[in-house]
Amino acid sequence: MSRLDPIEPDMATQMYLSTREGELRSKTLTSQRYRLLAFTRWCRAEGIENMNDLDGRTLHSFRACRRTGFDDYDEEYMAGYDPLEPQTLHNHLSTLRVFLRFCAQIDAVPEELPEKIILPRVTESQQVSDTTLDPNRAEEILSYLDRYHYASRKHVTALLLWHLGCRAGGLRAIDLEDLDLEGSHPKVDGPAIHIVHRPETGTPLKNGDKATRWNAINHYVAQTVEDYVQGPRKDVTDEYGREPLLTTTHGRPRTGTIRNTAYWVSRPCWYDNSCPHDKDIESCEWTEYNQTSQCPSSRSPHDFRSGSLTRHLLEGTPKDVTQDRMNLSEKVLDRHYDRRTAREKMEQRRRYLPK
Repeated sequence: MSRLDPIEPDMATQMYLSTREGELRSKTLTSQRYRLLAFTRWCRAEGIENMNDLDGRTLHSFRACRRTGFDDYDEEYMAGYDPLEPQTLHNHLSTLRVFLRFCAQIDAVPEELPEKIILPRVTESQQVSDTTLDPNRAEEILSYLDRYHYASRKHVTALLLWHLGCRAGGLRAIDLEDLDLEGSHPKVDGPAIHIVHRPETGTPLKNGDKATRWNAINHYVAQTVEDYVQGPRKDVTDEYGREPLLTTTHGRPRTGTIRNTAYWVSRPCWYDNSCPHDKDIESCEWTEYNQTSQCPSSRSPHDFRSGSLTRHLLEGTPKDVTQDRMNLSEKVLDRHYDRRTAREKMEQRRRYLPK
């Protein structure tokens, strides 16, 4: 075994993240930074000042704390770190394992230490979110927005998340120049929106250049977007001089802003003045802007996307067409997005079987 060189957990983490900057997308790097921050804070709380002092028992202790939360620790260090479900814990510990492999390469920990992290077993059902946005609910939400908040940023956000079936990052990336609302582009028959990978100016797409695509929209969606652009849209540019479709007073909205909009408009108390959870709407903490994600009935952009995809499949859209529109593989489509029930799939097959 090679000699270990002393290094503090914070310094080792900074070295690791600096090394990965050119290899990982900014969103992935941010996610890893957040995951490793829990580890370095825990080390600080435990008085671990040297990565050399880590061993299998130490890692097991951290794993247990990360799984159950850090209730026994001072809030100054561990505030905001809640207990983790098996799949999330698996992801966080996997990041820690990769980090420790880097530490082994720089002689900060023994070579065998990373493999002493015990990853939780995750069933296939635990790998898949059990939430989605039912098409009927989506229509209720969009009808309410059309009637009371027509062509607002909320309306356009929900409308495009549903009709494009894109990720929040894809919606955020759209510029005014990406709109062909009259269908004048020679390669497009009818209104469409161009979703483009532009990592050099702050709007990368999850699957890179392969995610760049034209998505068709109907005339109602095109008119609503046009009315938003000509009406309430803030006429501002982002830090790169680009003109985003969706804007705030500060420029292009963050992905979190789009996510919060999805949570906000999908709460039944907002669009239907009802609560399926027996809460008093006037005093419910979930009605606060930063708490809407806690409402069991609120839905994320991912739920809009999976609901939109399921709607396409129920309407008989071929899988390959749906895959191209939403930029995902058949394997990912089947595992994470297709929310048709077994009965619904059977009824669709019935259409093609001999009478």
